Amino acid sequence: MKKHLIVIVGPTAIGKTNLSIQLAKHFSSEIVSADSRQFFKETSIGTAVPSAEEIIAAPHHFIQHISIHNNYSVGDYEKDALQCLDSLFKEHDISILIGGSGLYVDAVTKGLDTFPETDLSVRKQIQNDLDIHGLSYIQDKLKEFDPIYHQKVDLNNTHRVMRALEVSISSGLPYSSFLTQPKKERPFNIIKIGLSAERQTIYDRINQRVDIMMKDGLLEEVSNLYKHRDLNALNTVGYKELFKYLDGEWELDFAVSEIKKNTRRFAKRQLTWFRKDTEIQWFDYTYDIDTIVNHIQHQLS
Repeated sequence: MKKHLIVIVGPTAIGKTNLSIQLAKHFSSEIVSADSRQFFKETSIGTAVPSAEEIIAAPHHFIQHISIHNNYSVGDYEKDALQCLDSLFKEHDISILIGGSGLYVDAVTKGLDTFPETDLSVRKQIQNDLDIHGLSYIQDKLKEFDPIYHQKVDLNNTHRVMRALEVSISSGLPYSSFLTQPKKERPFNIIKIGLSAERQTIYDRINQRVDIMMKDGLLEEVSNLYKHRDLNALNTVGYKELFKYLDGEWELDFAVSEIKKNTRRFAKRQLTWFRKDTEIQWFDYTYDIDTIVNHIQHQLS
């Protein structure tokens, strides 16, 4: 029998977790997370990991399974997630993939693009340029080597800017030229569901979630992680802003407002990424679960 992967995507705070649990219960299935922020054991409030009750309601995989001290790439995740799904499909005809990290969803559903080996000396030089001249300098360098990718990449994502520049310099070819490889075949059918809402509704839900996080102890969580603030895993929304408060650079109210603003920007980028995927069937966040189930049943048949 053909195996099926139900993929649930959408912007942060839209209600993906709740939908995934309802579908997992309905189809007697399990959930695989593709939210890279929720991988780490040491973070929970700021990454909105599922609650203990939610995890009991439906089995979850790739939730707080590694440490912030581990190097864990999207390539590592692709390999591990496919192995996990292979195991799940031995027991279930349907599995569920959920996440707001578009690259990680694509790694499972489409496969990663293959890049040439890079020169370690190039990586060291880029890191040196970053340390001396700052992020804007390597952003300009990327624009020089690959203006196409410069236009589409999140220029504030230091890791991605550095990686693209490293590949471009080492290969002598634009990084974007390696992003046109054919989609990899998977041994399962893929059904994609997207949740969305009017922009202001999304923003209101984000603002409300941040307020709840602060009441639930986000500042204490960040304070406990302060000594590890230079780790890449903590260079993310909700943590980096409160680190600035703990450094004495910002007032707390301003830091919280920056978390809300940066999370709204993140949600906008998420929607931009997912809107390009024509395979996604979109539903309003106030969905009727029967409507979504009927859509999935139609796809299954």
